[in-house]
Amino acid sequence: MPTTPAADRPLRADARRNRERLLSVAAEVLTKDVDVPLETIAERAGVGIGTLYRHFPNRDALIEAVYRHEVEELCDAAPLLVGGDGPALDGFREWVRRFVGYAATKRGLGGALRNAVGSDSPLFDQTRTRLIGALTVLLEACRAEGSVRSDVDARDVMLAMSGVWLVPDGPEWDAQVRRLLDLVVDGLRYGA
Repeated sequence: MPTTPAADRPLRADARRNRERLLSVAAEVLTKDVDVPLETIAERAGVGIGTLYRHFPNRDALIEAVYRHEVEELCDAAPLLVGGDGPALDGFREWVRRFVGYAATKRGLGGALRNAVGSDSPLFDQTRTRLIGALTVLLEACRAEGSVRSDVDARDVMLAMSGVWLVPDGPEWDAQVRRLLDLVVDGLRYGA
């Protein structure tokens, strides 16, 4: 949910596309360098700096919007991934793969995000609630098909997945996080 006043009214299709491009580029760029000039983000998104400022009045608003967007995309994907014809467990594994991208974004924005919204912001509790809700949807679908243990609780799974924050930075971060989360998913299947 964007926090800018302009977000209170529906966007035209072109403005919506511009906003999405800005968020996509900003997620990619800011996670590598939170101090990158906003002009660079606008240029890479193919818009002018005025367009960026119309959507995001300052760097903090952009950082918060990027984070919220990543959370929304991840959580909104959960019912779609397990609602198709394929096995729910495959959808769950795909969601966990996407969680790695979310974790990379959060890790990259880390300090800048806490500075933008405050470390005691309700945003972090709201995010945790949304993630647990998404995990609940995924786990219920997997339980219904018998692919995970019946006693699995979304809060416990979230706690286990939180181990990704302990993985040290470095070139192996992505691969190590994926292995860690594969262990979590495989552990959910034990005795199913």
